Amino acid sequence: MTASATFDLESVVYSHSISPIANHLLVACATQHSAIRLVDLRSGASTHSLAGHQRAVLSVAWSPHEEHILASGGSDGTARLWDIRRSSNSLGVLDLEDSVGILGEDGLGKNARDRNRGKAHTDAVNGVVWTGDGKYLVTAGHDERVRVWDMSSGANALCHFGPSIKNTHLSTLMPLLVPSNALEPGKQVMFYPNQKEILMFDLFGGTLLKRLRIPGVVVVPIRGSATHGNFRNRTTSLAWKAGDVGLYSGHSDGVIRAWHPVTPQDLEVDKDDAQDVAGDDDESRKRKRDALDDIFRDLTKQKITFS
Repeated sequence: MTASATFDLESVVYSHSISPIANHLLVACATQHSAIRLVDLRSGASTHSLAGHQRAVLSVAWSPHEEHILASGGSDGTARLWDIRRSSNSLGVLDLEDSVGILGEDGLGKNARDRNRGKAHTDAVNGVVWTGDGKYLVTAGHDERVRVWDMSSGANALCHFGPSIKNTHLSTLMPLLVPSNALEPGKQVMFYPNQKEILMFDLFGGTLLKRLRIPGVVVVPIRGSATHGNFRNRTTSLAWKAGDVGLYSGHSDGVIRAWHPVTPQDLEVDKDDAQDVAGDDDESRKRKRDALDDIFRDLTKQKITFS
């Protein structure tokens, strides 16, 4: 394979996104620069930039429903929405303190907040991902919070996922949302790539449904720190298995793992294996008892004298 186009953005590229539905072939690039760069695969040119973030942009994602709408997260703690057709581009920011959105308390804009001010997280935002229907946006930040946003109003949906969430690396961290066709109607499930495990949550309820433990986690202590470490095989990415129920996880040790649900047949096999192991344990204990009995009989047959 050979490269069909090359774009020199003169900056570290943290993530990029191409629309799954658009007629345009624009690739949005999140880089070390504070402006999002758009490059056109059709023309091979870097078209224009979207300025608004104050520091590096870490994550970008096109809407799966509106082809000209883009979401971004930056190290300045903001999550922004963009309409690339507008001259000003920016539609505003998401505010973690705003639970009513543009509709206001009365649905007509009462006490609605200024959409040009506010932060989505109290630290860097390194993950943005849309639900499949485009009705909600999920953001992840270095404040170790995951937030869900109602895209009809821009309001914080106030979903809480508890203290299990960990997020400290500058690299992009993208939660995985399970496709709706793999779930019951009205359900939304999120897989979160935590440091030592993959967490499975009910997206709207925030309930922790399951922990997928990563075998052989290795922690490398960070120099000068007694409480923090670098996980050598931490999870760096997640991807859904198309056409099936399952997912893949990529890790910093170069390993890709495949995960699939436990079926009733798997449970039966595990049960049989457990019974076999129990049977083997019983047989082993019986052999040990017989050996001890033989030793005891030999000792009692010996004539013992005292002097």
